[in-house]
Amino acid sequence: MLNDKIKALSSKHGEISAATLHLAAMLFMLMDHLWATLLPAQDWLTCIGRIAFPIFAFQISEGYVHTKNFKKYLLRLFVFALVSQIPFMLFKSIFTNSFGINIFGTLFFGLLSIFLYDKFSNVNSKSKFGSFVMKIFAVLPAILLGIIAQICSFDYGFWGVAIILLFYIFRNDKPGIVIFFTTACIIKYGISIFTYGYHYLYILLCLGTILPVVPICLYNGKQGKKIKYLLYAFYPVHLLILYFIFK
Repeated sequence: MLNDKIKALSSKHGEISAATLHLAAMLFMLMDHLWATLLPAQDWLTCIGRIAFPIFAFQISEGYVHTKNFKKYLLRLFVFALVSQIPFMLFKSIFTNSFGINIFGTLFFGLLSIFLYDKFSNVNSKSKFGSFVMKIFAVLPAILLGIIAQICSFDYGFWGVAIILLFYIFRNDKPGIVIFFTTACIIKYGISIFTYGYHYLYILLCLGTILPVVPICLYNGKQGKKIKYLLYAFYPVHLLILYFIFK
C-alpha cells in the first residue's frame, strides 16, 4: 500500500529528471564546499550540502541500469578520479593536511560493487535457499571495497560505497529506499555522536543527509538534458577555483 501511494505521488509530481537531480546535487555540493572554505561560520550551508552525495550515489545505481557500455562508464569514473585527485588535495589542504581520495573514487568503487553484486547474485541455483545464500555472498565484494575505501580515506568511506549498492538493490522499492537510507543515515551520525560526543550539528547533518530521499522518490526515470560531462568537469574545476580564491 505504501509503495502504491509513493508511486501515485511520483506520477502526479514526479517531474524530476536525472539532469535536474545532477544540477541540484552540484549546487548543494558547492554550498558545502563554500562552508568548508570561505563561509565556515554558516553551518546551514554544510547541513544543506549533505543532500549532494546521496543524489550522486543514487545516480550511479541508475547509471548502471541504463548504461549501454559498462566498461566505458567504469573507466570514465576512474579517469576522472585521477584527474580530480590533485584539485581535491589542494582543496583539502585548506583545512587539513590529511590524505584522502576524492568522490569519484568512491563512485568508482560503488559502481564496481554493483557490478560484482550482479555477477554473484545472478548465479543459477537449484533452490531458494541457495539463491538466498548467493545474494548474501554477493554483498561480500562490496563490503571489502567499502573497507578499503574506509582505510584509504575515500570521501564518505565505507558508508558511501554501501549506500550506492543499497540504492541499486532497492531500486524498484521506494519504501525500501526510504527505510534503508534513513536507517543508514541514523547509523552514520549515531556512530559520530558515540565517537566524538553529542553536538546539535550532528542532528542537523543527519536531517540534511536524509532529505534527498524526497527528490529521489520523485525521480521520473528520465534522463532529461545530457549534462553528464558538466558534472565531471564541474567537480575538479570548482575545487581549484575555491582553492585559489581562498589562497
